[in-house]
Amino acid sequence: MINYLRGDVVSVLRSHNKRIMLVLEVNNIGYEIQIFSRFAREIEMNDIVNVQVFTHLQIRDDQQVLYGFMSAAGRDLFRQLIGVSGIGVQSAIALIDTLGLEDLVQAIVTGNTRMLAKTPGVGQKTAERIALELKTKLSQWRIEAGININQEKATPSPEIWADLEMTLLALGYTNDEIQQAVSVISQDSILLKNTMVEEWIRRAIAHLSAEIN
Repeated sequence: MINYLRGDVVSVLRSHNKRIMLVLEVNNIGYEIQIFSRFAREIEMNDIVNVQVFTHLQIRDDQQVLYGFMSAAGRDLFRQLIGVSGIGVQSAIALIDTLGLEDLVQAIVTGNTRMLAKTPGVGQKTAERIALELKTKLSQWRIEAGININQEKATPSPEIWADLEMTLLALGYTNDEIQQAVSVISQDSILLKNTMVEEWIRRAIAHLSAEIN
């Protein structure tokens, strides 16, 4: 079993089916590793040329696939997810990519199935199954893994969330961008008391526009 690889980044390739492959050279051997979009952005935005990749090897009848993660905790969470009935590799990848490590663990531990169900391909019933099967396991595991979560993490009301998400998606923003924007603007205690969805939309767009520029 390969625990991790450390080597030089040769290339980051995106295929037509939206899978992202990292070609990593280790001791003159080029490894092809499927990575997440968050990991790819980290490499590209910071011009990383040498990186440590924690790996998970999946063996099927017709192929072997090596999956890569930024941290051992990310890989361990991935393994926990694919152990849930009905959760395949692509669903696990989508969950981690959409919510990020800490927010995903928080959603599971706090039973926030609404947040889990925002992941493409993950419906409400699947979200409930994930929370049911992993809530207790992750409550202890996240302490051992050093993942801190805020049980009282502030978020807008479900009604505001629904209207805000629908509007921003219609404007062309991705789920990942929306999650990140709402996480930032929710730190404003005054905004949290505001029940006008128009103000939430205005603030989210302002944040997203500033990030793009």
